[in-house]
Amino acid sequence: MDMKRLIGLLTLMLTAIATLMAQDDTENSKDPSLFTRMPGFSIYRYDDLQFDRFDFTVGPDKTQSVEGHSLFIIYWLKDNVQEPSALQIIRNYTNAIKKVGGQLLYEWEDGGSQNVTMKLIKDGKETWAYVYAAGNTYNINIIEKEAMEQDVVADASSMAKSIKETGKVAVYGIYFDSGKSTLKTESLPTLQEIAKLMKADPALKLYVVGHTDNTGTFDANLKLSMERAAAVVNALVTQHGVNEAGLKAFGDGPTAPVASNDTEEGKALNRRVELVKQ
Repeated sequence: MDMKRLIGLLTLMLTAIATLMAQDDTENSKDPSLFTRMPGFSIYRYDDLQFDRFDFTVGPDKTQSVEGHSLFIIYWLKDNVQEPSALQIIRNYTNAIKKVGGQLLYEWEDGGSQNVTMKLIKDGKETWAYVYAAGNTYNINIIEKEAMEQDVVADASSMAKSIKETGKVAVYGIYFDSGKSTLKTESLPTLQEIAKLMKADPALKLYVVGHTDNTGTFDANLKLSMERAAAVVNALVTQHGVNEAGLKAFGDGPTAPVASNDTEEGKALNRRVELVKQ
């Protein structure tokens, strides 16, 4: 192959590589609804997960774990576009969230990169965002905070097994609005399994015990836990045909945690109903 032809092939290859690297967004990607992008950038990576968790930095050596709908996007600067400073990228995003009523939680510099954690509460929805910027590239982590839709429910047989082996079973498929004792409709599958458990063993007698986290006063939590336990008993008797003689409601409030109340995950584990064999 002569030199002229070789140079021509190399030129074509370099052009093809540059075209591939440039400029188009990765397939099936898009900007988040909360933000537009910086001019001159394309999406290099796009992860959209129905439910995930991210630890947002909210202060020196302090993080806040948030769960919900997750977006992770990496942006790369296109060819022949002037590179903005990392601070310019961060400031664009902080100004954007302020305009819609959001707030900055923590901003910091790390090894030449600029970073910021932000939060927006609007229309009853809480959205967290973290932006990392390094000039020619930046990425965004966004969590639209929400409870996970419960796809797996403990069935009657697994409840019976736990009660036989340990004398109790913790139930996490029973839902209430925050600070209230009215059962939510999402609790129905779990209530049906508890009813099935009771009807399969008519001699079984259970304490239905309400538990809370430590948010609020002790007396309020004790009262709330009792009201929630009573609501479960009432629903099982009036809506699912369970014999009332086999159930007794009790409220433990925050006195029997199964995890630390210092984290949101721990608090979620502590907010539960337990079935305890009498």
